[in-house]
Amino acid sequence: MPFSLHGIGVSRGYAIGRTYLLQRNQPEITEYTIPDNIIEDEVRRFLNGLDLARRQLQDIRGRVSVTAPGDIGAFIDTHLLMLQDASFTEAPIHLIRSRRCNAEWALKIQQDLLVRMFDEMDDPYLRTRKDDVDHVVRRVQRILVTDDPAYFNDPDYAEMAASRLEGRVIVADDLTPADTILMQHQGVLAFVTEYGGPLSHTAILARSLGIPAIVGARNIRNYLGHDEPVIVDGRQGIILVGLDERILRYYREKQREERRQQRELNKLKGKPAVTRDGITISLHANIELPEDALAVRDVAADGVGLYRTEFLFMNRASFPDEEEHLASYLHVIKTLEGIPVTIRTADLGADKQLDSGRSGQVCTNPAMGLRAIRMCLKDLGMFRPQLRAILRASAHGSVRMMIPMLASIQEVFQVLKLVQETKQELRERGLAFDEHMPVGGMIEVPAAAVCAEQFAHYMDFLSIGTNDLIQYTLAIDRVDDEVNYLFDPLHPAVLTLIHHTIRAGQKAGIPVSLCGEMAGDSRYTRLLLGLGLTEFSMHPTGLLEIKKVIQGSVVSELNAIVGRLLHTTDAEKYAEILKDIAQN
Repeated sequence: MPFSLHGIGVSRGYAIGRTYLLQRNQPEITEYTIPDNIIEDEVRRFLNGLDLARRQLQDIRGRVSVTAPGDIGAFIDTHLLMLQDASFTEAPIHLIRSRRCNAEWALKIQQDLLVRMFDEMDDPYLRTRKDDVDHVVRRVQRILVTDDPAYFNDPDYAEMAASRLEGRVIVADDLTPADTILMQHQGVLAFVTEYGGPLSHTAILARSLGIPAIVGARNIRNYLGHDEPVIVDGRQGIILVGLDERILRYYREKQREERRQQRELNKLKGKPAVTRDGITISLHANIELPEDALAVRDVAADGVGLYRTEFLFMNRASFPDEEEHLASYLHVIKTLEGIPVTIRTADLGADKQLDSGRSGQVCTNPAMGLRAIRMCLKDLGMFRPQLRAILRASAHGSVRMMIPMLASIQEVFQVLKLVQETKQELRERGLAFDEHMPVGGMIEVPAAAVCAEQFAHYMDFLSIGTNDLIQYTLAIDRVDDEVNYLFDPLHPAVLTLIHHTIRAGQKAGIPVSLCGEMAGDSRYTRLLLGLGLTEFSMHPTGLLEIKKVIQGSVVSELNAIVGRLLHTTDAEKYAEILKDIAQN
């Protein structure tokens, strides 16, 4: 009898195929005491394990196709960098020597410490990077447990390479970037994992490859057998089991319709996003890594509305210098050949000082702690190199700088003062930059949205970060399974703050964009148009679908409907108007 299982849909599409259950047993790690006379032998055994893990990853990195999305190789590179970080190389050695414990146990202690540190980070993207810690540690521990000098092959990789995965739906606890490289070549239809979230590496890679994917399907391997026919609905986050002919016919038709829609969407590349009543809408893309610029170019986006720079700070003992920043920015600017790029300054969590090897008080509530612009203004040694690099990059293309998590106008004054000081420093060094480079701010704290007119008076543009704005407004953590059902982009308070910010920009004559997840979800496109939004920024994969919705919309009609929505206090009427907007 048919039944359904549920997770989080993170990559759209439908897949019909048989399951391949990827069973991985974490090596059992036990603690034992090392005699004094062989402690240095144990240290060498640990270092040899790190070296072999590094060589395994380098071998896998060499298998990445030149046509593969940049995300794939970038995640492998991240794992390689982690194996060079002091957190992995020095801390376990200290534990081996001080506690006289075996290498596997020392690494486990350090793993637990790093995972706790990532769990305390407020930024959801950085928080999910604890998955990378787990993957790297598991690789090294398997090597140490095997303890064979001739051992080289990655057992997970070898198992998958020997299996016939074409037409399969991979079901696993989690997937590594190395797994994804192999799947790209073997024709895997879809991923389903027990763990992970919308910002996990599995989700990012699935979207890059265009493979339907569901994550966070807890205990799913308890309900699915190996080689079992299933349907994966990556849009709704549903896995259908016990299929009958009626269900199969329905989803085969949905697949055909999806392919037709994609062919139609592809025809929109390079065409303007203009509403039926003649209003031009700007469609920009968000990127995480320099390699993502290729995806921006592929969908012919109007620009990059959000270039996240946090990757430059991850898995290292020191902050990136000016030249490292500049190189990453120039890579994107040159790849995009003239279209504008908005670079966001570091939006790092409250305990970033631990990640960079610095000591300091651990914040008990990172969401309210020292993060983003607060942290940058406190640590100018970290902030100034990035300011210099962004300004220098502006000499090579259309560059805007965006400041995250502004809450006070005093922060704006401090940033603008630093920008002027940095410009003078570059003049004295004889280095070129755009004297008129726009500086804008992110509106993601309710206080900033309420005071949007004040911010608009001093900034060149504003960008609404709905991911944080919603969770701060509703006082919920969107990645907490216990309360994330309360994360509601359609809450009247959220829409009121968005509308107020857009109106503030219009009054000041400056552009206002929206770069949160709402921007890339076609369910909200007409609503945002009705609120007055004329600039969207989203993951590149969603851009063409949003463009199609825009081309079929009449903004003047949506303005009137949304006006009624904002002034209603009746819950049932509110729901009716939302439905009317979606169908308009």
